[in-house]
Amino acid sequence: MEKECLVNEAAGGDSAPTAALDGRASAGEQAGERGAPATQFAVTIFLSAFLLFQVQPLMGRYILPWFGGGPAVWTACMLFFQVALLGGYTYAHLLSTHVPRRLHGWLHTTLLGASLLALPITPDPEIWKPAADDLPTLHILRLLLFNVGLPYLLLSSTGPLVQRWFTEAHPGRSPYRLYALSNTGSLLALLSYPIVFEPALTLGSQATAWSWVYGLFVILCVWSALRETTGRGNAPWERAIQQVRATGRAAAPRFTSVLLWLGLSAAASAMLLATTNQMCQEVAVVPFLWVLPLALYLLSFIVCFDHERWYQRRRFGLFLVVMAPLACAVLYGGVHVNIRIQIAIYSLTLFACCMTCHGELVRAKPDPRHLTLFYLLVAAGGALGGLLTAVGAPRLFGSGYWEFHVSLIACLALTLLAWRKSGAWTRYFREPGWAWAGAAAFLLALIGALGGQVVVLAENASATARNFYGILRLTDVSDSSGAKRALSHGKVVHGIQFLEAEKRAWPTAYYGPASGVGLAIKNHPRRVSAAPVDRNLRVGAVGLGVGTVAAFGEPGDYFRFYEINPDVVRFCKEYFSYVDDSKAEVEIVLGDARVQLEREAAQGDPQAFDILAVDAFSSDAIPIHLITQESVGLYLKHLKPDGLLLFHITNRSIDLTPVVRGLAEDFGLHAMRVTSPQDETRGISTASWAILARDEAFLNQDAVRYSAQPWPNERPPLLWTDDFASLWQILKR
Repeated sequence: MEKECLVNEAAGGDSAPTAALDGRASAGEQAGERGAPATQFAVTIFLSAFLLFQVQPLMGRYILPWFGGGPAVWTACMLFFQVALLGGYTYAHLLSTHVPRRLHGWLHTTLLGASLLALPITPDPEIWKPAADDLPTLHILRLLLFNVGLPYLLLSSTGPLVQRWFTEAHPGRSPYRLYALSNTGSLLALLSYPIVFEPALTLGSQATAWSWVYGLFVILCVWSALRETTGRGNAPWERAIQQVRATGRAAAPRFTSVLLWLGLSAAASAMLLATTNQMCQEVAVVPFLWVLPLALYLLSFIVCFDHERWYQRRRFGLFLVVMAPLACAVLYGGVHVNIRIQIAIYSLTLFACCMTCHGELVRAKPDPRHLTLFYLLVAAGGALGGLLTAVGAPRLFGSGYWEFHVSLIACLALTLLAWRKSGAWTRYFREPGWAWAGAAAFLLALIGALGGQVVVLAENASATARNFYGILRLTDVSDSSGAKRALSHGKVVHGIQFLEAEKRAWPTAYYGPASGVGLAIKNHPRRVSAAPVDRNLRVGAVGLGVGTVAAFGEPGDYFRFYEINPDVVRFCKEYFSYVDDSKAEVEIVLGDARVQLEREAAQGDPQAFDILAVDAFSSDAIPIHLITQESVGLYLKHLKPDGLLLFHITNRSIDLTPVVRGLAEDFGLHAMRVTSPQDETRGISTASWAILARDEAFLNQDAVRYSAQPWPNERPPLLWTDDFASLWQILKR
């Protein structure tokens, strides 16, 4: 996303900057590079790049719990940042080419001063927490625009503007060191956030620190703007104009070249977001899995635009040819592939795609007279890729996350077209026709393999739905146990119901009678010891699924489900009958469970649940904000003194037992683990649940003690908070 490595020419006028892009400089420029740039330029540009890439994970992390904790939150954030980056580049270009030089500083200073009104950048929860009927993507874009829009636009424009001011102040000296310093600041910001700042500072402290440093940046930028645009004569600028005129006019880029620039940058940007989404939907939405792909994307820019020699077509072409089938294999394996392998293969595939796309951009760069157009198109391509992934893909690919497939094919196809357009086939291969045919055959084979997965999943599903919160698939299957209907979220089954009338009321999947939730409802102290009139339960469930838990309801019980995804509610009511057939009163509350519970508590309406079961995991990913210290404190407000708090902790790759034990210790709760076995004849899957209670009345029952399993001692208890949750500490080995 970082295009500051592209803008040194725009920053330095239209003459000297070509050396910075090519890695070659004239003798005068080389002599100029030996002198250090003015301190205010260096510090200003470093701070702008650092702040630009610190605010992205910070804001994403801040608003993540408000929108369900899904990967689409980061996709929407990235869309905003890419469009804002394009806006910053456009502003810098227009300011440099259409505004009189002496007005530059005053106009930019005015906007910088206005941007201080946005500080601190922390969104007010009372204003910006979404309502159940809000469109999440649109709400996120509005939120970011209001809270960080102007500061982000000005930060993104700083690279080209400051480098231009530097070149005017120091004619003959290349701004290359400023370009390198800018990219160093960007990469350092990305890598330091999950390693240094996130674990060391609370979110509020991070936002406060960012705001103070931004204030320092504004002071330095105002100083540079006024000093260099109003305090000097026009001689350097006039000399630069004369140099441009002396070089003559270059032919305008062909339309095919313009399309190629736009396509290559859009494909790499789409691949970035598709890869991030692909990893997050099966693991967890954590800053590390946002930062890693973005850092690789930025690194490819740095390497490719530093010098053409770093991008060697044959080597990186072979790298992409190797990684593409491996990525295809991981897509087929899905959640059954080890997380570390998934992350490694997806990351390397992304890097291969970005290196080839950005490498071909460097090879296709125009004459210096048209480089500002080149930069704007590259930035526009980045925004276009983000728009297609965040907004277009959910509408075009309603039955699955096919944007990764399409982006991978697009990167390969555009690389082949760039090779053909540049004549690389003739230079690199003795038989270019055979080489082209082999490459085309490989591309067609990959399209067939990826398309095959799409077709298989589409054929198996009787109904599908995709929205901001994920992909739902409905499948009807029949085996020795009978005809069943299943609902999958991503690649994991989240609910099953038998279609035969006599079996339709059976609780299945992870919610069998011997499961943690079944055990808790059947053996709650009110159920087993109270008088018949007092044995009714109030049961809360975070996550609706197909409503299986309602099968345990008895007359007089009250079951309250919290569900953020409206399509889940629709599928549950249209295709499953657990809710309608339940003997209990059932109510469904639409919206993020934590947001709704917070509002109910604030309104003085605690739910007084006897049981609250947390089971809102989508696919195999973890909505971390539902299993933190702050969330458990909220849950306890809605539980009766003898209430039970349950967490569904079944997961192929993540061991949540240390987190549950840490929460129990922190709140002084008694905790037990229940793992129920699989029973195919009744449609029951193996399930692990953790049950937390304030007193031991429930845990001391014989039936409960018999079902309890010891906690594994491989890892010590771990306390997650809203400010810090370490995924790597709980990966299964």
